[in-house]
Amino acid sequence: MKTFWRALPVEGRWLLSTVAIQTLGRGMTLPFTIIYFHEVRGFDLGVSGALMSLIAITGLIVTGPGGTLIDRFGARRVLIAGLLSMIAGCTLLAFATHPAVAAVAVVLIGVNFGVSWPGFNALIATVVDGEVRQQYFGVNFALVNLGIGVGGVIGGFFVDVNDPATFTVIFLIDAATSLIPLALLLGPLRRVRTQHEAEADEPPVGGYREILRRPAVLWLTLLTFLVVFIGYGQMEAGFPAFARQVSEVSTQVVGFSFAANTVVIVLLQFTVLRLISGRRRTRVMQVMAVIWALSWVVLGATGFLPGSLTAAIGVIAFMGVFAFGETMLQPTVPAIYNDLASDRTRGRYNAINSAAFQGGAITGPLVAGLMLGAGWRGWFIGVMIAGTLAVGVLALVLERVVSPEANGVSSLGADDAPEVDGAGVSDIHRTDEDVGGRNP
Repeated sequence: MKTFWRALPVEGRWLLSTVAIQTLGRGMTLPFTIIYFHEVRGFDLGVSGALMSLIAITGLIVTGPGGTLIDRFGARRVLIAGLLSMIAGCTLLAFATHPAVAAVAVVLIGVNFGVSWPGFNALIATVVDGEVRQQYFGVNFALVNLGIGVGGVIGGFFVDVNDPATFTVIFLIDAATSLIPLALLLGPLRRVRTQHEAEADEPPVGGYREILRRPAVLWLTLLTFLVVFIGYGQMEAGFPAFARQVSEVSTQVVGFSFAANTVVIVLLQFTVLRLISGRRRTRVMQVMAVIWALSWVVLGATGFLPGSLTAAIGVIAFMGVFAFGETMLQPTVPAIYNDLASDRTRGRYNAINSAAFQGGAITGPLVAGLMLGAGWRGWFIGVMIAGTLAVGVLALVLERVVSPEANGVSSLGADDAPEVDGAGVSDIHRTDEDVGGRNP
C-alpha cells in the first residue's frame, strides 16, 4: 500500500483519500431501497423493481451525451452537475410517499449515475497510467466497498420498517455525503483537466458507432452487460428481495451480508492484484464467473431452510463468495476500456462501459422483481447461474480479439496473438484515431 501510495500523484491521492466516506451514505441506502419502496411505502414488488430499474434507465439515457460532454468540456464540470442532481434526488426520495414522487427522485439519482461512472473513470485515467492504473481501479473499488459495507451495517441496525423516519434519515445522509466529492472538485481538484479539455472548440475525435465497430469493444460491452445483470443488477433488488421473501432473514442479516462483502474485498483485494498482475484479464474473468456461479448456488440453497440460522449464514456466505469474484472483476474491465481508449476518446469509452453497466442494472432488478413476484424462485436462481457460465464463454471470445496490452499482458508468444478481425485489420494495431473523425 505504501509503495502504491508513493507512486500516485497528488491528484490521485486526493481522489482516493475520501472515497470510503463518500460512499458511506450510499451503503446505508443500497441494501434497503427496494425494502423501503415495498415494505415501508407499500409499493407493489413489481413497481418497486421497476423504480429500481428507472435509476439505470435514466443513467443509460444520459450516459451517451455525458461521455461526449466529458470529452468536449472535461470530466470535472460534468461531475459537478451530476452530484448536484444526486443531492436533489436523495433528498426528494427521503420524503417520497407516492410512486410518482419516487420516480422523479430516482430519475435525478439516475442522472448522476449516468455521468459519474465515465466521469470519474476518465478523471482517474488522466492522473494515473500504466500498472498503477489497474492497481488504482482495484484499490478504489476496495475503498468504495469499505464505505458501502460500513454503511450497510449502520443502516441494518438503524432502519426499522415500522418507522419510516429511519429511512428518511439514511437517504438524507446519502445526500449529505455527496457534498464531499463536490467539495473536492470545487477545491483541491479544481485545476485537474482531462486531455484536450482546453480545446473545447474542437469536436471530439470519433463517434460511438465507430468505436463500437471494434470487435474488442463490442464483445467487452456485451460481457459487461451480462456481468451486471447477474451481479450488481441483483445487489439492490434480486438479492435483498430473495433474502427477505424466500430466505426470510432479517434486515440486520442483509446488512451484515454487505459487511461480509466489504471485509472480503478489503482483505483480499491487494492479494488478488498481485496474483493477476501480468496475467490475461480475460482468464481472470473466467475464474470470476465460476466463483459467482458457486455463490448463487449457495444463495439458492438458503431457500430450503427459510427463517433459520443456516439460511442467515448462507445469505452472508453468498455475499462473501460473491465479493471474492468482485476483486477479480473491478481491476480488469475498466482497465481494458481505458487501455483501448485514447485521451481524446476516453470519455466515450467509459460512457460505453457505463451504458453496458446501466443496461444490466435495468434488466437485473426488473427481471428479479417479476420472477420473484410471480413466485419463480428456483427459475430465478437458475437464470443467475446460467448467466455466470455465459460470462465465462464471452471472456473466451473476447480473448481472441483484444490486444495483449489491453488484456494485461505486455508480451505474448505467436500462438497467443489475437485473431484478425473481419475487416482484415488486427485489433492490436488499431488505435482510436483509426475509428474515424466524425462527430458522434
